[in-house]
Amino acid sequence: MVDTARLTFKQFKSIRRQVLQAWPTGAGLTLEDGLAAQKSIPTEKNFAQAMKNAGEQGRVLLQPRAGVALVEEHIKLLQFLEEQGEADLLPTTIDAYTRQNRYQEAEKGIVRSREAKTSLLNGFPAVNHGVEACRQVVDRVNSPIQVRHGTPDARLLAEITLAGGFTSFEGGGISYNIPYAKKFPLKDSVDHWKYVDRLVGWYEEQGVSINREPFGPLTGTLVPPFIAITIAILEGILALRQGVRSLTLGYGQGGNLIQDIAAMKALKELAHEYFAMENFSDYELSSVFHQWMGGFPEDEAKAFSVISWGSAVAALAKAEKVIVKTPHEAMGIPTKEANAQGLRATRQMINMLEDQVFPASRELDMEIDVIKKEVKCLMDKVYELGLGDIESGLLAAFEIGALDVPFAPALCNHGKILPMRDNDGFIRVFNKGNLPLCSDILDFHREKLELRAKAEGRSVGFQMVTDDIYAISKGKLTGRPK
Repeated sequence: MVDTARLTFKQFKSIRRQVLQAWPTGAGLTLEDGLAAQKSIPTEKNFAQAMKNAGEQGRVLLQPRAGVALVEEHIKLLQFLEEQGEADLLPTTIDAYTRQNRYQEAEKGIVRSREAKTSLLNGFPAVNHGVEACRQVVDRVNSPIQVRHGTPDARLLAEITLAGGFTSFEGGGISYNIPYAKKFPLKDSVDHWKYVDRLVGWYEEQGVSINREPFGPLTGTLVPPFIAITIAILEGILALRQGVRSLTLGYGQGGNLIQDIAAMKALKELAHEYFAMENFSDYELSSVFHQWMGGFPEDEAKAFSVISWGSAVAALAKAEKVIVKTPHEAMGIPTKEANAQGLRATRQMINMLEDQVFPASRELDMEIDVIKKEVKCLMDKVYELGLGDIESGLLAAFEIGALDVPFAPALCNHGKILPMRDNDGFIRVFNKGNLPLCSDILDFHREKLELRAKAEGRSVGFQMVTDDIYAISKGKLTGRPK
């Protein structure tokens, strides 16, 4: 058994002394200074409040991804997305060196970026810039800002950015390890994120609401909904244990309209159910839908079709937020103009669908039911392995492959599960690996895949997996043989 209780303030302070020594910008940083900065932020710039309002008003808020190396250029980028892109919520995407806690190399990237007068980093090195620079960013935009990154150990990043006035922090001990890191021990990342959530919990105790958002899409490549939902729920419980109150759980677009809407509905319903089982009631839950995370067409017109399809699903699924892609996804880091174009295309679709309701159907109800059964299989195993405790259980589950994320680089992930699409484009399981799915669910998946194989005149096999991975970039949802 691992120690799963909420960190005491004494334990938190002891860890904090070490965390702040990792880079000079952490020296002398006090919780009280960060609290004062947070309390000075206007309500309209608070991310948690924006998500709560969106839920109450039935709105879908738009948020891009963006970040560059230098402070002034980053501010101009966010202002452009706010004004020309009509973004409701702003990001600060963190650079790759900071994500790996390689602050010395990030510092060199800042220097080289200044010399080149252009960003030579793929994000904003917030730790190196420090608290005051973060406050400049917050002060000079009108919308709430979230920190987005991909960091197994985000403790110093959280300290700097929350003290700097950012009011939402993305990630989690599973979702920012398994899809992003190769050799980072899962127990270590879970412990590090326990600290991040305890920091957020401390702010909540002082009357400041900070939004937390685990990373829902995971690898973004044919992830069956039940895997993404199970991990979102587990990370949600871990966050609530440490005092988090504003929680946004996410899901990455799979591509089939019915399955994606079913997944979004099941996500919230199951989260409430399992949070209640863990005796949590004092929280605010919202959802975020991520537009397609896989390969994009190089042609911009075709890319806009992918963006618009994701926008439509977000609207019909009644998400509180949608993460917006750009028509330059296939080309690398997008320009600010391309980012704004993606936002405006999404805005148009969201506006057109805001009064429309996706009708109930037997197919939708059946898919929700299937997803819930699948999640129950995994959650039951987590509770069994943890003797009733999810933190102990999830660590044990990953160790034996009872939790498994497809196409993830982490060595602590078995990577044996192979998903593929059925004949209607739903993501199903071809090889379950060690996932504890019950026999009737496995029979259902196999039957659906056999129907596709029959329609295509080939056997169910690995080539279907490969074909499906590249399908959208080639103009289709399902990878059919030529």
